[in-house]
Amino acid sequence: MSKLSKKLILRITVVLGIVIVLSIVINSFFLPKYFLYQKKNKLEDLTSQLATLEFSQLLKQSELMEEEYEVTIVSASLRDTTDELNSHLMEQLNRKDITLSKFWLTDESIAKLREGGKINKIYDQTKLKSRYLVNFLPIEGYVFAIGESISHSSDTIRIVNQFNAYIWIGALLLLILLSASFVTRIVKPIAKLNETAEGISKLSFTKVDIRTGDEIESLAQSINKMSDKLKDAHHNLEQKNENLKTFIADISHELKTPLSLIQVYASGIKDGLDDGTYPDVIKQQSEAMANMINRLLELSRLQAESYTFVPINFALLLEETLESYQTAFRQQGIELEVEYDKPTKSWVMADYVKLQSVLHNFLTNAMKYTTDNRVRLLLVTKEETVDFRISNGADTEDKDKWERVWEPFFVMESSRSKKFSGTGLGLSITRTILENHQATYGLQVQEGMVEFYFSLALLRR
Repeated sequence: MSKLSKKLILRITVVLGIVIVLSIVINSFFLPKYFLYQKKNKLEDLTSQLATLEFSQLLKQSELMEEEYEVTIVSASLRDTTDELNSHLMEQLNRKDITLSKFWLTDESIAKLREGGKINKIYDQTKLKSRYLVNFLPIEGYVFAIGESISHSSDTIRIVNQFNAYIWIGALLLLILLSASFVTRIVKPIAKLNETAEGISKLSFTKVDIRTGDEIESLAQSINKMSDKLKDAHHNLEQKNENLKTFIADISHELKTPLSLIQVYASGIKDGLDDGTYPDVIKQQSEAMANMINRLLELSRLQAESYTFVPINFALLLEETLESYQTAFRQQGIELEVEYDKPTKSWVMADYVKLQSVLHNFLTNAMKYTTDNRVRLLLVTKEETVDFRISNGADTEDKDKWERVWEPFFVMESSRSKKFSGTGLGLSITRTILENHQATYGLQVQEGMVEFYFSLALLRR
């Protein structure tokens, strides 16, 4: 049995034990007083009713009232002496099968009755194990005794408590068995949840199957979802760490190569071997290193840099960007096909410089990776959005690789040949910018073709 089960059963048992003790204490000490209090109230109410009747009416109705209220009513003349009055009352009680070992009205009590006062007395009949509760009521020179016999409650309460004790003990045993059953149904799922949580803490992203139809099942479902998300996050983190390791190795190689060339050509200049081209080579390699470092700084800056959103005609921005690429496309022998709406329709809220950087990255990648020397560009203005699409021929045998192009440091061509050289930061920078523009973006890979796209909310003017 688990610790939680033991705690729950123990606490339930303690609570029930406290209830049993309280029940016995209340029965023993408070029940007799409450019982006597009720009897006194009953006689007091009856006495109040009799006080409103005349002597003749009371004599006629006394028997009916005795049967109705289960009391005894007797009377005697207040003109009698003390002994005679007590004797008359005792004789009448005896005739009604009320035998008392102690019953007496004192001279003081009789004097009070003759003055019209009421007297209440309790006669303890020790041998008979009972008490006789009497209200004395004076009416027209007579005293009426309205009494009720009350048995001693101690024996009765002791028997009741003993009987209740048997019931409570049986109920306690039954409750322990039922509690063990119910607690097991609760604790077992919690134990499974605990095992699953421990497994997750050890990076074993397991799931738990619990079907209780209550909050525990909901908790299990939440833990399962958490396990899936943590598993994905852990996998992504491991992948990013691998990408980072690859990036560090590649960037070290990329920086080492120009640094080596700079050192070699600088030594050549020092040794007088310069044929006039050495400074140009040093400058070219320095610019390549500076460009790489700038891209790293750009990605870092975009994570926290603020954006300045202004109304921009996207079609005009695209036209301006394409003008700077016309010559490069012709030199590479790449055909550029462009189709877009009229410039007046494509207004969006955007950061001009950063959105232009997105277009530069897409155009550069398309020119770099196209396999059929053709790049197709489409700009469509819809009712709510402006959609941009750019596609080119590509090697699509490994489609899983294309899903990772948005990750920092990921490069499609791991050999980093001159044609495909790059830092793997362009599309990561693009993703950051598009997300800050609340844009919908993605890519589609088909047989021999890849298409990048994004959509911006249309600005109503």
